[in-house]
Amino acid sequence: MTEALPRRGTHAVVIGGSLAGMLAAAAVKNSVDTVEIIEAHDLPLTPQARTGVPQAAHIHPLLSGGAKAIDALLPGTIERLLEAGANQVPMTTNMVYLSPEGWYRRWQRHTHYLIAASRDLTDSVVRQQVLKDPRISIRSHARVLALLGDARRVTGVKVRTADGSEHEVHGDLVIDASGRSTRTPRWLAELGITGLVEDHIDSGMTYASRIYRAPVPTTNWPLINVLPDPAHPGPAGAIVPIEGNRWHISAYGPPGSRPSREPGSFGDYVRSLRHPVIADLLSHAEPLTDVTVAHSTANHRFYYERLKVWPEGLIALGDAVAAFNPIYGHGMSVAAQGALAIRELLSSGLSPDLARRAQRAVSRPINVAWSLSVGQDVLYPTTTGKRPTAADRLLHRYVSRLSRTATGNFRVATALTDVLTLEAPPTLLLRPDILLAAAIGPLLPPHSGPGFTAEEHKLLQKAGVQLP
Repeated sequence: MTEALPRRGTHAVVIGGSLAGMLAAAAVKNSVDTVEIIEAHDLPLTPQARTGVPQAAHIHPLLSGGAKAIDALLPGTIERLLEAGANQVPMTTNMVYLSPEGWYRRWQRHTHYLIAASRDLTDSVVRQQVLKDPRISIRSHARVLALLGDARRVTGVKVRTADGSEHEVHGDLVIDASGRSTRTPRWLAELGITGLVEDHIDSGMTYASRIYRAPVPTTNWPLINVLPDPAHPGPAGAIVPIEGNRWHISAYGPPGSRPSREPGSFGDYVRSLRHPVIADLLSHAEPLTDVTVAHSTANHRFYYERLKVWPEGLIALGDAVAAFNPIYGHGMSVAAQGALAIRELLSSGLSPDLARRAQRAVSRPINVAWSLSVGQDVLYPTTTGKRPTAADRLLHRYVSRLSRTATGNFRVATALTDVLTLEAPPTLLLRPDILLAAAIGPLLPPHSGPGFTAEEHKLLQKAGVQLP
């Protein structure tokens, strides 16, 4: 028997206690009386691995476009992350970056950045910020079975709790932030809403990650990224300086060049990258974890905003709408920007047609990240789900030209960073001055190797690290 639980005032229900779920709660808390997060697992009080976040063992940079959205939703959160040991890495000022077209210069600009931390730390700090609000509560060990309502309006959810009992939880607003395991497509069909379009584009890429004790202090240490030569697709990798003077290393490659989970082969795989800088550094670092491998790197998207019918009272957010190949680092930032868009729409109250307008607003940051992720993945010959069109290949050639120009042109490097950090739409790259700069090409000669500063070289030498 299903029991209806009593409630008072306006109530929002958030499905999933992930980062997206927490940000959803932050987005709606000022527009309703209470918010209830329904979560299938335990939510730890401290930074530690959480069930239901399979990608947490891999690098999770938070782009400045997402960091600014989180701070708008939860003022002071980024400051607390930095106090907890996260690093703010200005781009490209503090990046040793080998692009497919060459080494980038470390241009002195601090407008764009990424927050380098473990996913566990980011989740923990955001969760603490959200749950300080007494209007927000969590129902743990509970699973949502179905939506209540009909095709015109969702009025809540049916929930099964840990003891096996079922309850109806009514809500004026339901937000699905349950991630890649979302059941919203099935629930919509049960309400009679059909015609949902989805994309599944999979490059077949695999990546492996491991955490090391860094031989040097990681405060203000650069992020290091080595991408393959486009003429010879192969493995790539990155070192991200995270809290606790640790390096988080991820390496990835397409079929035929995939890493394994064997600890003894991880260093050899990293050594096979286009440049040995990451392998040289790791040879002086102490491994702290086993190697974790992920094969789930597909881009998957539901086009909810295109449906002719969308019920009032329902919004989907984060990976429940679009999940990206995680090697590009867009997921957390897109969820944050989507949550901020929801809050801005809710500022005028629970108005008619809010849910449809919110779903369209959520899709806008998704569109940007989707074009960046899929635009790259579709070019791999192993990719399934879509083949590159003539337009895709033309765009790729133009972006490659921009990237080559960026190795020796501050204006173009800045424009590319604007887009990659999700602070500007890709149309910025079609601005007349950027088109002209791309036609001219780099203004400075290319660097021949990684651009460590004199101070960084001193730290490495003190730690006994000798780079070629």
